[in-house]
Amino acid sequence: MRSVLSAPDVRNRVQDIVEGLFRNIPSGLGSRRKDVRLTYSELKAVLKKGAHWAASNGFGNAADIEHIEDRGCLDDADPEAVSDKAYERGKDQLGTVGSGNHFVEVGYIAKIFDEDAARTFGLFPDQVTVMIHTGSRGLGYQVCDESIRHMLSAAAKYNIDLVDRQLCCAPLSSPEGSRYFSAMAAAANYAFANRQMITHWVRETFENVFQASEASLGLSLVYDVCHNIAKKEKHLVEGKEMVVCVHRKGATRAFSPGHRLVPERYRNAGQPVFVPGDMGRASYVLAGTHRAMEETFGSTCHGAGRVMSRNQALRTARGRSIPQEMEARGVYVRAASKATLAEEMPEAYKDVSKVVEVVHRAGISKLVAKIVPLGSIKG
Repeated sequence: MRSVLSAPDVRNRVQDIVEGLFRNIPSGLGSRRKDVRLTYSELKAVLKKGAHWAASNGFGNAADIEHIEDRGCLDDADPEAVSDKAYERGKDQLGTVGSGNHFVEVGYIAKIFDEDAARTFGLFPDQVTVMIHTGSRGLGYQVCDESIRHMLSAAAKYNIDLVDRQLCCAPLSSPEGSRYFSAMAAAANYAFANRQMITHWVRETFENVFQASEASLGLSLVYDVCHNIAKKEKHLVEGKEMVVCVHRKGATRAFSPGHRLVPERYRNAGQPVFVPGDMGRASYVLAGTHRAMEETFGSTCHGAGRVMSRNQALRTARGRSIPQEMEARGVYVRAASKATLAEEMPEAYKDVSKVVEVVHRAGISKLVAKIVPLGSIKG
């Protein structure tokens, strides 16, 4: 999300903003909302309509929908492919941030690399931004967990030799493959709705802190893009256009300038791409490229990646105060637990600046802007 605010406007209010976000947006393992408990039929509608359900229920607007991957709804979703247990886990988790590296982060544009693309995306130096990273919560986890068992059986059934059981799979045309694809799309729709609702509460938090209207704060959605998903897309394969199923795990879409699925406002620049780093250093905005379409099925990396396991990070953080260390860097953080902050300390991750330099030089996405964090809530 972008705003019309500049860093000097918020530096003395960061603690208020972060505390407000922490109150308004439940975060962490098993976090739930007391004010949003959906009936079975309501949740079924979420799984079918995605962000459209959220916007039609007062959480956002039509402009938001235009700036979401696939306009916030995957047509292949089938709510009937989702189990009762997954429904139970998802009924009161909409509008919440998951555990681990999921977050809502307030930052500012510290550097512009491509002035034309930044202008197209509505970004300017020192501008205050908000980045949201969360997904389909317990519902999506349950869909995945149940499907792994089905896929292991299916791999044996279809004589697929697995070098690693985590690569369990089934033909997309098989009953098992088709059912999973439909359930996964339903979980993706849940994630679109989840982020859309969080977007609403981010706006509400800023309105309360600054005692100003949403319009005057200019809090608008730049883009919402997935990074753990499989999608049916048209791509050139050996010079011939084909419909293929592109799996992006820890990867994000990076469609090129002129692509029909890039929002019209951004079509000259290419699709906005976000590569979040750690809570102490930086995150980046990039743009999709023609080379990505040619070489990586329109894909690029999603994040920096860890260099420490969570257990190693906990051991390294023993005896330290991560919140105080972050405050010394000028970043105010809140988390569901002290353990979360220890697991997510900056040195547990690769330096994202080096990561984005690689993808920029490889030409699969181009650098547009650098975002430095001011405050964050972590799951």
